[in-house]
Amino acid sequence: MYTVGDYLLDRLHELGIEEIFGVPGDYNLQFLDQIISRKDMKWVGNANELNASYMADGYARTKKAAAFLTTFGVGELSAVNGLAGSYAENLPVVEIVGSPTSKVQNEGKFVHHTLADGDFKHFMKMHEPVTAARTLLTAENVTVEIDRVLSALLKERKPVYINLPVDVAAAKAEKPSLPLKKENPTSNTSDQEILNKIQESLKNAKKPIVITGHEIISFGLEKTVTQFISKTKLPITTLNFGKSSVDETLPSFLGIYNGKLSEPNLKEFVESADFILMLGVKLTDSSTGAFTHHLNENKMISLNINEGKIFNERIQNFDFESLISSLLDLSGIEYKGKYIDKKQEDFVPSNALLSQDRLWQAVENLTQSNETIVAEQGTSFFGASSIFLKPKSHFIGQPLWGSIGYTFPAALGSQIADKESRHLLFIGDGSLQLTVQELGLAIREKINPICFIINNDGYTVEREIHGPNQSYNDIPMWNYSKLPESFGATEDRVVSKIVRTENEFVSVMKEAQADPNRMYWIELILAKEDAPKVLKKMGKLFAEQNKS
Repeated sequence: MYTVGDYLLDRLHELGIEEIFGVPGDYNLQFLDQIISRKDMKWVGNANELNASYMADGYARTKKAAAFLTTFGVGELSAVNGLAGSYAENLPVVEIVGSPTSKVQNEGKFVHHTLADGDFKHFMKMHEPVTAARTLLTAENVTVEIDRVLSALLKERKPVYINLPVDVAAAKAEKPSLPLKKENPTSNTSDQEILNKIQESLKNAKKPIVITGHEIISFGLEKTVTQFISKTKLPITTLNFGKSSVDETLPSFLGIYNGKLSEPNLKEFVESADFILMLGVKLTDSSTGAFTHHLNENKMISLNINEGKIFNERIQNFDFESLISSLLDLSGIEYKGKYIDKKQEDFVPSNALLSQDRLWQAVENLTQSNETIVAEQGTSFFGASSIFLKPKSHFIGQPLWGSIGYTFPAALGSQIADKESRHLLFIGDGSLQLTVQELGLAIREKINPICFIINNDGYTVEREIHGPNQSYNDIPMWNYSKLPESFGATEDRVVSKIVRTENEFVSVMKEAQADPNRMYWIELILAKEDAPKVLKKMGKLFAEQNKS
């Protein structure tokens, strides 16, 4: 018999989802049976629901859609933090919550995993601020409601919530007869009119600049933007919140703009532009040098998923994805001006102890094409976001939501989504302690990223903002190199190393890159007070921001 559960899984597979993350619970076990019985879908069980939501987020950054499954109440609330991060950073993630039967819910029975007040909608209401759409499925509304929330997922590129009672999942349903459709906006501003304004402005500009952000990645429009820039030769920069939204090997890619923390020549070039085309950008504190950017909105056309501005005049109800794709149709635009000199230095290693600034120089020189850099918020993010990526490379960070521990599960989720791109994770010791449980999953699933654990004895990013010597920025010291063995790994599955010097780092990096069939778990020993120059400056700006 074809069931509601089958219908939901068929729709998820239609979105390109081939793995579902989560934790089993008694209200989702029958639906889990349906997942594992399929040949076109795999269940990836997590250590906890928070990690499942992080893994789904990473998967969605690469596959452009993801799903995870929890049980009612205790499970779904454990995952809300991860779901909120996906909402903030525009990641299309489906949360499916297995819940008690319709009869139990309708009768308001005091069953486990509830607040014993007979109200089964508390937790769905809690999800309202962090989801684009929600539904409690009933026998009468299933197909319409599933399609409604998944259409919202496609349109908004934000998470959705599906409450799936045990009996509804097993109820009879009809197979979908038509493909899932994205709800298109009703335009009151002609897309062609916007394109005409862009074309006219670019033709008339002497010093144009294009700035791209994370929403380009959310819609999978990186190749489109790269083709547009290749065709027009326009100067382009990205914020760190949007890194890898364009091919960074293009001659006209200038580097990362970050307000007053930018390289001086890049800052001057961007802020002196006579026309700014801003695509999918959100100006947040950590991506603008704590709001020290100077971008003239009277000389700007900016387009976002839900709204935009043409020279400071607000516009709405246009098709963001279609508009970005239509940039390729613009004609008569070819920039013939100068760019800036990029600051790129060759790295010559020595036997000196590894330092933050030298580490990121080495990473920039040693990374290869088709790798994915995953950088935890803190020293790793502010160090890695400034490097130039190689061709076909990607970058994952979480600079807006900034939930520590996020990147370890996210890197695993993304690596599962793209097995051909070797993932290089850089994560601090404090962050790793929050989500290290998924090391067991990585070993079980034979996932082979290169993991660099930066052991600098505590919360370095917090030390830079406040309390450098306060005890609350200290953490327990773990024997990080022994963790794979503790989680059951053998040397044929995981290679564990400790690195203290520049030469050791170069040697182990090359060894790991040449050995794609094993995970590398590399502990980097760095000084407690050491941090990238950009982070040191940012820490002072954040400290001032927290006083105002």
